[in-house]
Amino acid sequence: MAGHSNYVPQSAGAKWLESRLPVISLVRGSFVDFPTPKNLNYWWTFGGILFFVLIAQLITGIVLAMHYTPNTGLAFDSVEHIMRDVNFGWMLRYLHANGASMFFIAVYIHIFRGLYYGSYKAPREISWILGVIIFLIMMGTAFMGYVLPWGQMSFWGATVITNLFSAIPLVGEEIRTWLWGGFAVDNPTLNRFFSLHYLLPFMIFGVVILHVWAFHTTGNNNPSGVQPKTKQDTIPFHPYYTVKDLFAIIVFMILFAWFAFYLPNYMGHPDNYIEANPLVTPAHIVPEWYFLPFYAILRAVPDKLGGVVAMFGAIAILFVLPWLDTSKVRSGAYRPLFKQFFWIFVLDCIILGYLGAKPAEPPYVLIAQICTVYYFAHFLVILPLLGFLEKPRPLPASISEAVLKGGSGKPAAAVAASETN
Repeated sequence: MAGHSNYVPQSAGAKWLESRLPVISLVRGSFVDFPTPKNLNYWWTFGGILFFVLIAQLITGIVLAMHYTPNTGLAFDSVEHIMRDVNFGWMLRYLHANGASMFFIAVYIHIFRGLYYGSYKAPREISWILGVIIFLIMMGTAFMGYVLPWGQMSFWGATVITNLFSAIPLVGEEIRTWLWGGFAVDNPTLNRFFSLHYLLPFMIFGVVILHVWAFHTTGNNNPSGVQPKTKQDTIPFHPYYTVKDLFAIIVFMILFAWFAFYLPNYMGHPDNYIEANPLVTPAHIVPEWYFLPFYAILRAVPDKLGGVVAMFGAIAILFVLPWLDTSKVRSGAYRPLFKQFFWIFVLDCIILGYLGAKPAEPPYVLIAQICTVYYFAHFLVILPLLGFLEKPRPLPASISEAVLKGGSGKPAAAVAASETN
């Protein structure tokens, strides 16, 4: 669907470029004339928000890398140098650190929107899988970035998480040694993590291009879940959704700025302002907030290998989600039973996040085990069964009909008849 534009170059320069490299018509076909369902709500603006935050992270990260020193003896002091001596260094660091949290806030909303409206269903499986790949690379990038300040939580977080790989049979020890660059978390580890943390965001950018290309090929999903059938079901992406996205980005940036300028350390850990000391273990080692649900799943399983499998399985299961949901109806708005289970699932994930920040002791471990069982049951039991047991509400005949229903809940024909009378 993307790339089909009515653009006709007018100037001699534009005609020359278009005949050799049709980049203008490609951009117009993808981001200007692209036919977009007319009923997209504000939950669909988080894709644009994520792209904006990604660019902000790339720019601030490149500048910070100019002043950072990836050496265990100098890393902590180089961060202090950025904060105190570099012009606007404090702002760049706070924007970058809080930008990671903003990135995960937006991506979790984006994922839950996709889960609710069935954006993983055919024909958008590839777009969904690419999105999960982006999520995985994001997690790796964020974990390695958290190690770079070389504070107490950075060092011990890296020690705990990298030690998990040793639980993998046969190759676990070799993977851990490769990650460390030796036999303990030390200078080679920091150098590896810095290099990968600098590289991975550009990989994210590349996969984002593929993600956009994939859903531009199949077309956007929409709240009603029905495919556009006529031109009346769609509108050009510009100016309607560019303006809507811009407004949402501005609102989101107000939240971003509030944290960056007024609560810059709210989502961090105070122990990370103490230089790393391999001889002093913090009383309670916790990852950043966006890893907490998966950390709770890890600790819910008493066996080390089992915990690692469960933690990675909690993400891996998203790859096969398009084939686990057996319902023929895409949107959760027309699935009354699914809607109830969806909100229970959201609550389950929030509780797991809360438990991940708590000590691994009763009753937190027991509750985490119950929530972990429900997490996997949602995908492996509930979704497959709902496709057979649930009776969905009637779908609208088209996107236009869904829009015309408004808040009345009446079919479009009834609305039209009442307006005529």
